[in-house]
Amino acid sequence: MLTFILGLFMACSSPQESTEIQELTEEDSQKLAQFSGKTELATFAGGCFWCVEAPFEDLDGVITVISGYAGGKEKNPTYGEVSSGKTSHRESVQITYDPEVISYSELVDIFWQTFDPTDVGGSFYDRGSQYESAIFFHSAEQKRVAEDSKKLLDESGRFEKSIATPIIKYTNFYPAEEYHQDYYKKNPADYYAYRKGSGRDAFIKKHWPELSAEKYPATPKDELKEKLTPLQYEVTMEDATEYAFQNEYNGNKEEGIYVCIVSGAPLFSSKDKYESGSGWPSFTKPIDARLIDKPIDKSLGMTRVEVRSKLGNSHVGHVFYDGPAPTGLRYCMNSAAMKFIPKSEMESAGYGEYLWLVD
Repeated sequence: MLTFILGLFMACSSPQESTEIQELTEEDSQKLAQFSGKTELATFAGGCFWCVEAPFEDLDGVITVISGYAGGKEKNPTYGEVSSGKTSHRESVQITYDPEVISYSELVDIFWQTFDPTDVGGSFYDRGSQYESAIFFHSAEQKRVAEDSKKLLDESGRFEKSIATPIIKYTNFYPAEEYHQDYYKKNPADYYAYRKGSGRDAFIKKHWPELSAEKYPATPKDELKEKLTPLQYEVTMEDATEYAFQNEYNGNKEEGIYVCIVSGAPLFSSKDKYESGSGWPSFTKPIDARLIDKPIDKSLGMTRVEVRSKLGNSHVGHVFYDGPAPTGLRYCMNSAAMKFIPKSEMESAGYGEYLWLVD
């Protein structure tokens, strides 16, 4: 109870207040220096930057996630200046990511689920323009993706009020002081007390479906041989690939969602399915990138990005950087790794919360 009360009255702050202008942490600088591929930036504001930073950490394809200050006119702002409302900056996070592994569209989808996008004048307990939300677009393509995503969410009816988050052209970003970076790791008790006390966790739980191993438990491997067909077992547990064009869902045009055959976790929507000509069911993006692992696969003398169901710990397919808009990605999946739930059966099967992604 004491932890809850402390969290309720604690703003997104720290007893430390440095006036030193910070650069990237040594760890983040090393990550960027070691990465030799293509990178792009995504910049989001959703209230307390601790709470927006954490959901993007440890996603395959995300290289760094930095808490900081964006969109204001003042140069080199400090936390004390921003948090007190003395600048025109917003607490924000900047994500450096590999677009060949994870798309901007996937990051935007996750961003909407980290805060209250209908809140005007602040975010939960933290009030003032410095805590207002925003999507800062870095290109015309990012602007289009963000606007389309916002429109879809607004029309979904998930919220009682309209989406208030503006989509703004990116101008600048200043990293926050070192003690704010990875705050959820350094001070977990304070971080989770703040999330709970501010009302953020309750809001997310009310408006978004649960994505946990408790809700979607993986079937033990020794039981899968009894549950699955030989092909399904070989694909999911032994990383096999089914024959092109000779599989269940390649030509499926029915509306619905595709779920992990091992855990039941939702993986793909028919709305994101397209005909790639590859002979396997192909999608532009998953329902939620947090349910997907993308390790590097160097088997068969090739270097590819594998797609695995995180909760099922099962092989699903591979992702390639040759797909259509809005992501440029082709999620090339095995039918044998998934189960299709028709739109007409989604509600009764427990997937009614995903109908808005199919309509």
